[in-house]
Amino acid sequence: MASSHRGAPARIPPSVTLAPEIAARFQLFLDHLPNGSRTPIHIFTDSDADGLPAAALLVRALQAAGYPNTTAEVRLKHESAWNPHVLDRLRSRKPEALIFADLGSRPDPLLPGIPTLLLDHHFPTGTPPEATLLTSYGTSEDQRAIPTTGLLAYWCALAIAPDEAPTWLWLAAISLLSDLGDKAPFPELALAKKQFGGGALRDATSLLNAPRRTATGDASAALQLLLLADSPKDLLSGSHPQLATLQAAKAEVADALALARKLPPRFSTKVREELGADLVAIRMDTPTQVHPLVAQQWRARFPKSVIFGVNTGFHPGWVHFSGRAPASVDLIAFLRAHRPPEADSRYGNGHDQAAGGALPTTVWNRFAADLGFGPEMQVAEA
Repeated sequence: MASSHRGAPARIPPSVTLAPEIAARFQLFLDHLPNGSRTPIHIFTDSDADGLPAAALLVRALQAAGYPNTTAEVRLKHESAWNPHVLDRLRSRKPEALIFADLGSRPDPLLPGIPTLLLDHHFPTGTPPEATLLTSYGTSEDQRAIPTTGLLAYWCALAIAPDEAPTWLWLAAISLLSDLGDKAPFPELALAKKQFGGGALRDATSLLNAPRRTATGDASAALQLLLLADSPKDLLSGSHPQLATLQAAKAEVADALALARKLPPRFSTKVREELGADLVAIRMDTPTQVHPLVAQQWRARFPKSVIFGVNTGFHPGWVHFSGRAPASVDLIAFLRAHRPPEADSRYGNGHDQAAGGALPTTVWNRFAADLGFGPEMQVAEA
């Protein structure tokens, strides 16, 4: 686990300290592939605008470096790398090596006997047997200074395709904008803005994040577009048919978000002493994944509170929630302290100030009551 730089001075860019370690361990993984450059490598990635550019960077770099049998796919709605049906599907691809990008890490097995690399920046709960974990989590106390999965992938690309990789810097910039915002403290973002245009990068990021938030949650077209486009301006130009799919997805999400914005907040002060903040929850019922956006938007209204966007319609029989917290709150630790015994791996994931999960309806009702919310946050059971 790449965590030895926690004590490094903040003024030292992560690319100076962490990038060589990530690059070296990525190269070591490749050096031990069973059939060298002929090894079929399959990438399974998250569907947001961090995981998508990470996969696109890895595909481009591996193919440029002489690994022609490299393929990629995006996780679908409600999928994780550890779902049995996902593992069955991946096994059917007959890969000889696997890379999981931006999907977290836990100790449960994936596909035994197949060399596996996990590239990630979330809080890790363990590493699967026989797998290699390359993570940036823990490299900074400042959550905004933890490199994204897309930036890690860019450093990997620089290691194996140094001549071509600089032309793909815009992909790393999209991942930074998506997860850390316009002021992410990385020189790669500033350089990409200068080279490719900040406006085009922001517009591309917004479009790429839309498909996974739709009712279907299918971001396959977004990955296809990232593998075809030469720049963010090319991506937005309309010369690739996948753009229309992304634009339709953005319109669908905007409509759902407009409705969710009108919903009232609910409050709890029960855990104020423990948390050092009040809890605010906004409940919605929609198949679209807008609950994280709602939580983020309400943070501006209640900057000293922890905000939960709560969605009862995202997955039948489940309640999904996404939390946003001020810098003084460790949301991962708080959720761990209140973890229901029935919770599984879908609970308590993310970052210190941006975490959430999913609970069965019955468990959610008890969880919400434990946090001090009233009957307005109780969900009728089917």
